[in-house]
Amino acid sequence: MVGSSFTMVFPEEDGGVVLSRHQKFLDVGGSLGGEWRVRRHDGEFIYVWSESVALSVEGASLNRLVYVLDITERKRSEELIWKQAHYDAVTGLPNRNLFRILLEEGRSRAELEGHRLALFLIDLDHFKEVNDILGHSAGDMLLGSIAARIKNSLGDNAAIARLGGDEFALIINEPDYPEWVDGFAQRVLDELARPFHLDGEVVFVSASVGVAIYPDDSANVDDLFKSADQAMYEAKRAGRNCFSYFTPALQCAALNRLHLANELRSALTNDEFEVYYQPIIDLRDGSLKKAEALLRWNHPERGVVGPYEFISIAESTGLIVKIGNWVANEVIDKIIFWRERFLCDLQISINVSPIQFRVSNASDFDWVRKIEDAGLDGRSLLVEITEGLLLNADPLVKKNLLFLRESGIEVAIDDFGTGYSSLAYLRKFDIDYLKIDRSFVEDLDGVGFDLCEAIVAMAHRLGLKVVAEGIETTKQRDVLASIGCDYGQGYLFSRPVQFDSFTAMLSKRSGCA
Repeated sequence: MVGSSFTMVFPEEDGGVVLSRHQKFLDVGGSLGGEWRVRRHDGEFIYVWSESVALSVEGASLNRLVYVLDITERKRSEELIWKQAHYDAVTGLPNRNLFRILLEEGRSRAELEGHRLALFLIDLDHFKEVNDILGHSAGDMLLGSIAARIKNSLGDNAAIARLGGDEFALIINEPDYPEWVDGFAQRVLDELARPFHLDGEVVFVSASVGVAIYPDDSANVDDLFKSADQAMYEAKRAGRNCFSYFTPALQCAALNRLHLANELRSALTNDEFEVYYQPIIDLRDGSLKKAEALLRWNHPERGVVGPYEFISIAESTGLIVKIGNWVANEVIDKIIFWRERFLCDLQISINVSPIQFRVSNASDFDWVRKIEDAGLDGRSLLVEITEGLLLNADPLVKKNLLFLRESGIEVAIDDFGTGYSSLAYLRKFDIDYLKIDRSFVEDLDGVGFDLCEAIVAMAHRLGLKVVAEGIETTKQRDVLASIGCDYGQGYLFSRPVQFDSFTAMLSKRSGCA
């Protein structure tokens, strides 16, 4: 600063403030200090702490001591720390912390000026598959491309952030509601539907978008987030690749799920669960050799609650591990009973959630040891899994499937043909059974016949057996039998029944008589 004029040292935008404070210092004496951005002789701007202390005043001359400290590195460190705390490293967008600040500022401005504000929550569909197949670096590239594509479609009254994982958020100030919001939400979906090119690979993604409007849906930031989140999950339930508005009905459904989650925690303790059994028939001779165990919740107020109402809640709360273990132990107890009474080799299948495979070691499952301790053949139990579990098979999943195989427990893929099928997975994991989804069986007069015939032929060539679900008519049974389908399950044979009814059914079947 020595030898430089005032205008050379201080940027024009800061100069007025400095002059004003300096004039006050000249008038009253004392000390003057503060942080300033100044220009060095080489033209570079740096940050300094400067303090000026009056020593003496002789006539019109002011003697003073000026102390200047270069704090540029400290300021840069502070800026870096602030940026890391408020911006996403992968996309460069504001993160959840900064977005909340921006959303609160937008809400306050909307309240003051009397206009609306729209909050969009965007969750990418099946993004994990990109990470699993192409690697995390490709996933990061995709996130950056998605962020840029959405950002380019925004106007001046909008802000975008990455909240974490594969979830983004948008704020739209002063939206022309509802026409403009509809159009913008659809534009986001259309932008994401266009292919992405990542290092020679072409990747397609879609998104589920939830929209909440301030002040129509919520009066504060927390509730607005909850409303948009509920709308986003509704878009997922509607089939993904679409958008949904928040409605009071969604709030009621969310409260219902919350109550069910609380009641679910005590259901095991209160002995409210019950296993039903649906027969699986050998289509060659009509004998009963297998059955699927299906869980029911005898709710004290709601009556019998089916799994479609509470399994997703059990998975999201982590209760599915305890519930799944209980089901397996309950089924094994019944297998032991039927074996001793009827002297038959009955196989019961249980549905195992992907969550159980991803968070637990199968070697720790007490029900696996129970099979061995009871002297049962491992094949008395069949584990049904989804195709998605194999597609996203991490090391723990592979280890668990291998452990079941070594224990003699067979594995079936449920609803085969409706997910991401791969012949490689069938061989890699030694799958034993394919279960044809009921939607194919319902369409046996159309393309469903060709699909069922192809699945049966392929499975048999690979050494797998096939079970067709959802058989409701004798015609469906006969057609499936004619193409070589091994087993059938559906209302034609029996609905799921309680233990006593299934035991009575076994006693009448020649295979177990």
